[in-house]
Formats: sequence, C-alpha cells, structure tokens
Amino acid sequence: MDRRDFMRGVAASASVLSAGRAAAANFAGQTVTVLIPYGVGGGTDLWGRFNAPFLSKYLPGNPQNVVRNAPGGGSISGANLFAATARPDGLTVLVTSGSTQFPYLLGVKQVKYDYRDWKLAWASPTGGVAYVSTKHGVKSLADLGKLKGVQLHYASQGATSLDLAPMLAFRLLGLDVQHVFGFPGRGEGRIGFERGEFDIDYQTTTAYLRSSLPLVRNGEAAPLFSFGALDEKGNLARDPNFPDLPHIGEAIEIVSGKKPSGIEWEAFRAFLVAGFPAQKLLLLPKDTPDDIVAAYRDVLRKMVSDPEYLAKKDEMIGEYEQVTDAAGEELFRQATTISPAAREWVRDYLSKTYQATFD
Repeated sequence: MDRRDFMRGVAASASVLSAGRAAAANFAGQTVTVLIPYGVGGGTDLWGRFNAPFLSKYLPGNPQNVVRNAPGGGSISGANLFAATARPDGLTVLVTSGSTQFPYLLGVKQVKYDYRDWKLAWASPTGGVAYVSTKHGVKSLADLGKLKGVQLHYASQGATSLDLAPMLAFRLLGLDVQHVFGFPGRGEGRIGFERGEFDIDYQTTTAYLRSSLPLVRNGEAAPLFSFGALDEKGNLARDPNFPDLPHIGEAIEIVSGKKPSGIEWEAFRAFLVAGFPAQKLLLLPKDTPDDIVAAYRDVLRKMVSDPEYLAKKDEMIGEYEQVTDAAGEELFRQATTISPAAREWVRDYLSKTYQATFD
C-alpha cells in the first residue's frame, strides 16, 4: 500500500467516525483568522493562503476567513503570539513550518510556545533530493569513495535554519562539507551550484524536478539520496516521487555498511521529520473542543477531492498528500519530539563547530 492509498483509506474510515462530531460545530457568521508567522510571499505564506479558502468553503456555517501575517524572529514571534492569545474556539488557527519547529526542537530561549499544547488539524509533507557535482567523478552514491579527501562547498541559509537537516545528513555520510552561510534560500544555492561556485546542493521536490533534474540529465549533477518519506507506521521509506533513489537512511547504510543508529542519528531524525515529512502544520490552540478539531479535519477530507484544490495542488504542494487523523498525528508527534540527550548533542555540535547560540 503506498502513501496515497493509505491516505484515502484513513480519510474514508475517519470521515464516518467523526461526521457527527464535526456537524456539532457551527461557524455561521464568524470569521476565522489564519495566522501565518512569516512575511507575505514565502512558501509557508503561499501554503497557508492556498488552504485558507477551503476553510470557508467546508467548515460548518461557511465562515469568512482572513489571513494575518505576523513575521519576526524567524516565525518565533507569531507562534508566541498564537500561544499567548489564541482562544480555543476554532476562530484562530496557526500555520507553522520546519522553520518554526526547528527552534522549538533546539530549545531556543525566545520560544515560548509548546507544540504539546496544540492540536493538529492537518500536516503537509514535502521531500527533497541531495546531489553533487560530477566534476569529482561521482555518478551515484556508489562513487562516494571518490570524495574522500575532497572538501565540498554548500550554500546554506544558516546553521540552525532548515539547512540543519542536510548539514547533519552530509556529516552522517562522512562527507567533508564547508557550509557557506548567509544565503536567503535554496534557489540561490542552486544558482551558485550551476555557476560552479558550490559542488553539493539539495532542493525540495518541486524545485528539484523543475530546475535541478535538467542538471542531472545533462551530466552536471549526480543525485545521491532523497530525504525520504514516512510510511503509515511512521518508518522512514523511499519518497514515492523518487522510488529508484535511496532515502537518507539507506544511503548511510550503503556507505557505512550498517543501519544508522546512535545519538547523532537520533538528533538528525528529529530535524529530518520536522523539515520534510511534516514540514507544514495547521494547528489549533490547546483545549479546543473535539467537535471543532473534527470539523477542521473534515475540511481536509472534503477538499482533497475538490476540483479547485486538485487543479492547483501539484503547483502548491507537489505530489504529496496532506494528512490528518492517525497519520497526521504520527507526523505531528515525530516532528515535534526530541530527546533531551539528542537536543544536547546537536546544540553542543552547533555551538562548538559554528558558534551557534540559543539565547
């Protein structure tokens, strides 16, 4: 059973179980605020604005909706605002991304929100592929030995940004990578790769298929691994968009000869899930009644077959299915959980290696 079949099964069974509870909620004459802790025009803002109209269309009573951007502190300010002020009446929902989850996992002092206080409406996965320049003679993961003694260069947004996931992945593969910080996004990194300024890169699925795959086809780049997906049991699996490409766990096993384990792998896996399989979350405040949570989850069940949604889905969220109920809860749990030991390991690594601070 692939992820799409699983999602359809979850939706079919859960919709029957929760129909009564969802019907009890009523938003007639109300306005739902979609709080986005990022500026206008970024990926998370576009995701939130793409989903927002379906709240008006499918929530009971067909409420109005308004999108409110509250940027600042890398999304920490807006998430703190939601935690402090949102009431459990279903009239304010929060959109978060990996950039919101990462400082929470790292224990950044400015974070005043706790994901354990919130309830999931639904989660949205993404994927990504890492690739290397073929100028070093590498054509696939099997050639990784040719990079021994070679320092690679990677355009990074920062040590504690979403680029933390590829940083730890490269380390687990034993690659010597110099991370050049200060780039505003992955698009600039890809351009630098095309110019020959950098020789290792990763792009999310949509960007990879659109802009990086041509580099592979003309022999300039060799894909190494995908960041994978989570199956219905919450285990790391191959990305359905790249079934012939090993996921990062397989890649580490191929290179090292053993399954990845230990504190470094545990730390990496937390950021991996938060950055890819559960990158974007739609959340409700703590103490939100079950009937309101059910109503929001029912929106997703209805919108995934809406012609308007289907017409724009691939452009906005790629080939992945947004998930709720049991599948969404598992993504939510894994994306917001890290052991104290794993957190301490990654904080120590980042502070000693890159002088990162968490105050």
